[in-house]
Amino acid sequence: MTQQQRFNALVVDKAGDGLKAEVKQLTVADLPPEDVLIRVDYSTLNYKEGLGFANLNRIFRIFPIVPGLDLAGTVVESQSPDYKPGDKVILNGWSVGERYWGGYSQMAKIRSDFLVPMPNGMNSKKAMEIGTAGYTAMLQVMTLEEAGVTPDKGPVLVTGAAGGVGSNAVAILAGLGYEVTALVKEGQESTHDYLSALGANDFSGGDAWSTDPAPLESQKWAGAVDTVGTKVLARTLSEMKYGGCVAACGLAGGFDLNTTVMPFILRGVSLRGVDSVWCPYQRRVEAWDRLVTDIPDSALAEINQVIRLDEVPHYAKEILEGQVTGHIVVDVNA
Repeated sequence: MTQQQRFNALVVDKAGDGLKAEVKQLTVADLPPEDVLIRVDYSTLNYKEGLGFANLNRIFRIFPIVPGLDLAGTVVESQSPDYKPGDKVILNGWSVGERYWGGYSQMAKIRSDFLVPMPNGMNSKKAMEIGTAGYTAMLQVMTLEEAGVTPDKGPVLVTGAAGGVGSNAVAILAGLGYEVTALVKEGQESTHDYLSALGANDFSGGDAWSTDPAPLESQKWAGAVDTVGTKVLARTLSEMKYGGCVAACGLAGGFDLNTTVMPFILRGVSLRGVDSVWCPYQRRVEAWDRLVTDIPDSALAEINQVIRLDEVPHYAKEILEGQVTGHIVVDVNA
């Protein structure tokens, strides 16, 4: 590809006190000076980008920026010995789309140490149907397994179950034989049929989840995948069975946590953080290898919808307002 050949990218820049997002035509010469040039097939839209487009939490740290915290595509040029033209690759994390230009572009230049090879049995579309949301969910399931949470121990709770990470976690856990209870916030009861199709066995909800729990509530859950934080996480901890584990990755409801030591010292409960951004290379590869088989294609079809590059700002607002069920794939070439 020549340095002056044009392609489309969604560029965000400052505009007064706010931000302006528009699809522009760029050239390779406009891209950052990283060592691998990739022809991008797909990216995704996540809650973090919703915050970014709303100019919240300083998600976008440089301007102008091409957002998109993940991508899948084909190497066009490489200065790295680890990748050659024609290699299929996946990127997610490493503050790409925040501190570095990301996947909302038909071409991207990415640091080679940010990439992982696409595993056998996967293509670009499936990789982004899984996306950072599914990859994070897989890391959470792996964390529960490592904590000794097996299907015979009892129900596993998934909070924020109608979102991208939650939907994937429901599907992965159900496929592995776990009994899954899905927690969705008030007003999202219409998602029960959707979550049942992904494998949810039961549902939880109601006013209790928006109130402070007692230090110890009745024991209900052998494990939990939490994407919400705040009072939901506090109640989840108080309801864990003896020896249970909560794998926490998100703060969709807030970043505060008002709890006590009681679940930890009287029930041996563990709270384990799951980070997808700085996760080491080998663990990333393990997670992506498992995702070839551990999430059914039928579930991905239920979870995902595909949008165009120019539709990203609209859906970013929708995802922040809780109006999106499941996960969004961005076709940067549509």
